[in-house]
Amino acid sequence: MNISVNYATINQAKMDFTDLYTSKDPRNYFKYLGQLDYIIPHLAQPIFSQLIKARQETQTEPVTVLDVGCSYAINGALMKYAVDYEALRQRYTAPSLQTLDSAEVLELDRHFYQSWPRNENVRVIGLDVSENAVRYAEDAGILDHGLAIDLESRDPTPEEAAILADVDIIVSTGCVGYVTSKTFQRIAKVARKGRTPWAANFVLRMFPFDGIARTLADQGLVTERYEGATFVQRRFANRDEMEKAVMAVEARGLDTDGLETEGLFHSNLFVSRPQEEIERRPIQELVTVISGANKLWSVGANVLGSYGQEVRQAARAQRQG
Repeated sequence: MNISVNYATINQAKMDFTDLYTSKDPRNYFKYLGQLDYIIPHLAQPIFSQLIKARQETQTEPVTVLDVGCSYAINGALMKYAVDYEALRQRYTAPSLQTLDSAEVLELDRHFYQSWPRNENVRVIGLDVSENAVRYAEDAGILDHGLAIDLESRDPTPEEAAILADVDIIVSTGCVGYVTSKTFQRIAKVARKGRTPWAANFVLRMFPFDGIARTLADQGLVTERYEGATFVQRRFANRDEMEKAVMAVEARGLDTDGLETEGLFHSNLFVSRPQEEIERRPIQELVTVISGANKLWSVGANVLGSYGQEVRQAARAQRQG
């Protein structure tokens, strides 16, 4: 059954952080999202690494990963270099870096990333509508190619299509809901014949994945949802955001008890691969995960969590009424 989904309406449940993604460097991104215990790149890192390793077993050349909604290519940095998310967070929030202009930060970053051991089996392409974020990540040496384009509204140019044709794995850690099946369909259309890219998407529970899964199915991919764990993205910014998010999740018929009611955004992991790959190694066997569930959260999450059951009951009452 095809159900029309108004992503714009659902997105109203979330705070608007557009300004963080359009700055000339990542400092504000880490400063403000760090205050909200933003953790999804850390949780995604080992899963992406395991998928890259599995894809590498099927080919001789390096694995090319496309990060959809890449912003400053944090996922790319974690995939390409022997650095962890906490090290990046501490770097960009360090007091010594706050007095510099963006050009100085960029010059330091070029040397910073060059100093880390690099995974030679991985190439990263970044896709995002933010020109500033993409150009920064490319200039800093994180991205091998950066595409500052909106595939929701147009097809890629022949030059862009040639870059996208090399993709082996598509990943995302929060862009679904801002991008739809339109973007995935346009990426799939330019894929090399006989070499459909796999996909791994972390999707907030307020958003359905069905439409994108159907688009990927048209390319011969079967989508599995990782069972037994959800993945924390960040805590809610305030009670208003929490109430709207709980309502959006409950409206999908999902239980928020112990998840969003704890004051945290939770995501599901969807991995799409050919059926023969799934039969060889189902997703539950292919990856081992950490969910963030046992993290010691800041006071903000704990305060919001104290309202959890009250918010959940209000959301259910509104839905039923």
